Amino acid sequence: MQKEKPKVCLNLEYKRFMGGIFYKNIGTGVLSSYKNQMRILDNQKIEYTERTKDKDYQIIHINLMGPMALYYIKRDRKKGRKIISYAHNTPEDFKNVFRFSNLVEPLFKKFLVYMHNQVDLVICPSEYTKSLMDNHGIKTPLVPMSNAVDTKKYAFDEAKRKNARNKYNLKNVTVFSVGLVLPRKSPDTMISLAKKFPKNDFVWFGKIYSGLLAKKLPKKLPKNIQFTGFVDDIQAAFSAGDIFVFPSYEENEGMVILEAAAAGRPIVVRDIPVYQGWLRHGENCFKAKNQKEFEQYIGMLIKDKKLRDKMGREALKLAQNNSIEKIGERLEKIYSDLLKS
Repeated sequence: MQKEKPKVCLNLEYKRFMGGIFYKNIGTGVLSSYKNQMRILDNQKIEYTERTKDKDYQIIHINLMGPMALYYIKRDRKKGRKIISYAHNTPEDFKNVFRFSNLVEPLFKKFLVYMHNQVDLVICPSEYTKSLMDNHGIKTPLVPMSNAVDTKKYAFDEAKRKNARNKYNLKNVTVFSVGLVLPRKSPDTMISLAKKFPKNDFVWFGKIYSGLLAKKLPKKLPKNIQFTGFVDDIQAAFSAGDIFVFPSYEENEGMVILEAAAAGRPIVVRDIPVYQGWLRHGENCFKAKNQKEFEQYIGMLIKDKKLRDKMGREALKLAQNNSIEKIGERLEKIYSDLLKS
């Protein structure tokens, strides 16, 4: 006899506040993870709601810690519901984001620790994030599990590639990145690479914040690089480029890496702890310790199409191992174990 599946409530702080102003035309990893949770539950045929007023759900996902999340945690605890929180943010990745981030980081850390200690289970997007949460004093059980990737949504599309390359006037082997243009993500690295390889095209797809919030881009940029701002068709962006570079200094997973992998793009990342164990240098990516190594690996990939194709195929395998389907099976087991406890 098939076991009855629980009903789940998905919650993302301020998702609908003022028409979703905090998430509109931004493209954050938190929102991408939230949408992946919807796809996972649909795929696993698990009923869910986004209405926290509903009375018949057994499990709630808290995706972002805020005042309303605290209210739901306290309320649902009294009702006997199980509460899962997601470690989308850490004190480490909060630094060097906005101009005020480093000033409020100590308070942010205390708040995160308190909030995660109020729930039944914390899902961490990587073993690295799990270790950070443990070191910060989170006593709640911690489970490492990827945010997953929708391999169909990000699959390479030749027609979209042609359109995007025409739109952005990309004529040569194109090195690209995707993400918010913030100091932690290191757009400076991409600018330096563009200077090193003037015969190639460089593109950064992602929202550019006001200078009041984050460090501005240099006024004078190399002619072969462009920062597009937010793009509506992210599949076209991943298809348009040839070599994906992600020079961020701190991540909890780096979902865009899996998205680029799903498009079969060869990957070059900064060699930081979060990638240990699942990104393997020389197999499904290249890891650069410094600017010189970024230049070395980018140069190799620009010159060698066979190498680009090989690394792209290995990257695609990585995405498939972290697909909506694979992660869905793990999440359903988490539900089962949690409800038994």
